[in-house]
Amino acid sequence: MDSNNNILLSQKSLDYLWEKQRIISENIANNETPGYKAKTISFEDELNANLDKFSNRKDTTKEDVRDAILDSKIRVDVSKEESNRLDGNNVNLDVEEVELNRAQLQYMYQVYQINDQFTRIRTAIGK
Repeated sequence: MDSNNNILLSQKSLDYLWEKQRIISENIANNETPGYKAKTISFEDELNANLDKFSNRKDTTKEDVRDAILDSKIRVDVSKEESNRLDGNNVNLDVEEVELNRAQLQYMYQVYQINDQFTRIRTAIGK
């Protein structure tokens, strides 16, 4: 993967992580709402499936990888988990808070990675 695809992938990852934090925050805010079903978000599975199409090909181009990244969509679904609560709400506050913290750390790491990539580019061109 070239530098432009790395930046594109980082950008898509940031978009996903931002949306993940929003979805988790929405779940936490609705923890006391009767009948509320938690939402889940996914991106990595579709991205991996799109990239796997090119994993064994020797003629894969940068454009193929770029298209695979761009074609990977963020998907939000309603959780199908059963509720243990009488009010039908299936939000597990402990799980949601752990996932929110994880998403925040991943987001910060991704920003660090992007900054590092641009620092290397600036160094390469001599500032």
